[in-house]
Amino acid sequence: MRKSVWLAAAATVIAGAAHAQVALDESKPQPIASILTWTPEQQATGYRSIETIFKTHTIKRGAKVHPLPLAARQIEPTFTYQGRTWTTDDYMKAYRVSGVLVLKDGKIVLEKYGLGRRPTDRWTSFSVAKSVTSTLVGAAIQDGKIKSLNDPVTAYIPELKGSAYEGVTVREMLMMSSGVKWNEDYTDPKSDVALAGGSVTEPGVNPMVSYLRRLPRANKPGTKFNYNTGETDLVGVLVSKATGETLAQYASEKIWKPYGMEQDAIWMTDPGGQERGGCCISMTLRDYGRIGLLIASGGVANGRRVVPPWWVGQATKVEIDNGSPPPAGYGYFWWIRSNDVYEAVGIFGQSVTIFKKEHLIIVVNSAWPTAIGKELGAAHNAFLEGVRAAARDTST
Repeated sequence: MRKSVWLAAAATVIAGAAHAQVALDESKPQPIASILTWTPEQQATGYRSIETIFKTHTIKRGAKVHPLPLAARQIEPTFTYQGRTWTTDDYMKAYRVSGVLVLKDGKIVLEKYGLGRRPTDRWTSFSVAKSVTSTLVGAAIQDGKIKSLNDPVTAYIPELKGSAYEGVTVREMLMMSSGVKWNEDYTDPKSDVALAGGSVTEPGVNPMVSYLRRLPRANKPGTKFNYNTGETDLVGVLVSKATGETLAQYASEKIWKPYGMEQDAIWMTDPGGQERGGCCISMTLRDYGRIGLLIASGGVANGRRVVPPWWVGQATKVEIDNGSPPPAGYGYFWWIRSNDVYEAVGIFGQSVTIFKKEHLIIVVNSAWPTAIGKELGAAHNAFLEGVRAAARDTST
């Protein structure tokens, strides 16, 4: 994956995690960015049990489970990196990977676990959640709850009227191009991401809405890509207001139940009790794979269309230049590698990569020693290419 993708994705989630978390035990508040500095042992346990540490809502599964059959032939990928040959086990041990799932034509060709994780254990998504939120926007359009991507965001979040968000469209929000001034420097304690949404300052108004509506405009809407963590949360608020449901309820109705997820998921909430639009859904490895399959299918769950026919194609193509070398770019909360490869990305090594033309989905969950890193990204890319090569000739 290109370094710029990991840097931008990481900036968003690091910032989001910093101001988002609310300790489950109010008598033992967590430091603002504690999740970002967990020890390896804390990562291995905490990433799979977020609901015992922070406040969350549950995304309920349905009665039926979408099957993921084993392919007749399993793969054993190898790849070359830093002058040596690596196996999947080598990679998982060296880069603290808790789970790898590879689906070819909807069947499992590789599934492995590490760090003490079991198939029934959930794992936090970090910024992979943004792509789920994007899908919920598509579902709300399909349901007629959101009329058009060209609608102004103020039509759904009236508290933003009169602010720099006046005239910004839903589509521009999904492209991270509102034009609103935002400082994403998570090393600066006075930056927007360090200050935004940390507490309820106006009763009845979401904390992030309250903060963002005070910001000035820096650019014309739709003209410049600027990663803005707060806007990811705003899209989540928008979906909740448009549908009249919590994000967890809507995700249950539109994805978890109809597609047949195997287990309830967990979604971290902000100080106002709103699920984070851009962070921290916990689900099983196989359910990450099912998210990939839902999108790869064009958004059809059990024969029923979840999103409009045009949605996935538009959301997973380059809608705006994000600074990555062409043909890469950014869609609607999806990172685009090329015209047929796109992915959801989260810090500390979370990814769902979809190779559309090859009917291939690769899911990786990890607990990297740092949120991002050039070498970490390079090794991850080498692993993905090794898996892709091994799966290419697989017949199911």
